[in-house]
Amino acid sequence: MLAASWINRSVLGIVLATFFSDVSHEMCTAVLPLYLATLGLGPAALGLMEGLADFLVSLSKLAGGVVGHHTDYKRPLASLGYLITALATAAMGLAAGVSALVGLRSLAWIGRGFRGPLRDDLLADAVEPTHYGRAYGLERAGDMLGAVLGPLTAALLIWGGSEFRTVILWTVVPGLLAAASLFFLTKERHRGSSATTRQPSHRPGLSAFPRSFWILLAGVSLFGLGDFSRTFLIWVAAQHFDGPVAPGAAMHSGMTLSTAVLLYALHNLVSAAVAYPVGHLGDRGSKLQILLWGYGLGVVTNLLLALAGGSTGGILAVILLSGCYIAVEETLEKAVAAELLPRAMRSLGFGLLACANAVGDMLSSLSVGYLLEAQRATVAFGAAAAVGAMGLLWLVLMRGRITPTAAP
Repeated sequence: MLAASWINRSVLGIVLATFFSDVSHEMCTAVLPLYLATLGLGPAALGLMEGLADFLVSLSKLAGGVVGHHTDYKRPLASLGYLITALATAAMGLAAGVSALVGLRSLAWIGRGFRGPLRDDLLADAVEPTHYGRAYGLERAGDMLGAVLGPLTAALLIWGGSEFRTVILWTVVPGLLAAASLFFLTKERHRGSSATTRQPSHRPGLSAFPRSFWILLAGVSLFGLGDFSRTFLIWVAAQHFDGPVAPGAAMHSGMTLSTAVLLYALHNLVSAAVAYPVGHLGDRGSKLQILLWGYGLGVVTNLLLALAGGSTGGILAVILLSGCYIAVEETLEKAVAAELLPRAMRSLGFGLLACANAVGDMLSSLSVGYLLEAQRATVAFGAAAAVGAMGLLWLVLMRGRITPTAAP
């Protein structure tokens, strides 16, 4: 049991918001590739949808960081982002055309992106710097537990006879609970109360970022170019275990959904189990060093997917390894950045970090989707591994220059 004073009301509100939001998001994600397949759309369409969503989310994450940089009132804006995501995701269940689906998915991800830097800044404010790793680890664990419950809920609804679109409509319930959790439980410290904090009349510019942060951002950006959407794991597993989904197939086929979605739930369960211990370990040692090990595991995962992604053993290994490296990546990227960023620059810094990741995800998802459509899976995942290795190499070579220099 985690009986720690740092788990306060604000931390609890953020963790619950993350949990419920991911239940909602992953219920939709679990059925989305198969729903597209029933409309006659393959991995290229999935790559286009995820790539466009990532492009828009990159802009919205940057916008969230900029807005957060210029206001002391982040809680209501972050709550609005959760609300937009909830409503747009559920509305996808009412759409059947590609353009409507892409538009709603993109709107959902705009809300998802906008709230991210604001929420991350609120979380950094809710704990002491000595607990950054644990705080972001707990938040990521909540995210991944939601990502376990979401696919399982989707599977239960499908097995109960619900159509894919009905599953998507039900995502509105946990989505609204997420928005309510953040708005009603989270408190924020207003920064104009202290002479040592930035005042509304003056906001530091980009020159206030320490050099260490820019070095980290370059490595994260390069690694992100090989960090494609994990939604493709559902597609790979479905192709191997269940076979292709034919256009016009029954929209409530539990057999089609079963193995792929359960494996995706396993992937997220692994991430949930790893996130907090990794964050705790980072608080006791070098967060950057553990992040580098996580990046290395990501390169190995994509390489294994390229070489053995067509075998049962290879897919199972990829599911487990991917769950581990995603937990390390998503927990410690933020924790390392929080150590490097001055408090007055956190929202903008988190926005830039999230934007860099989203742009990488967009380009990687587009290329992987195109290559999978062309039956070139080895090239798709091998290229992702190669680019990720370049990002890892940059950070390994520059790690001596990435040191916490900013006071919180």
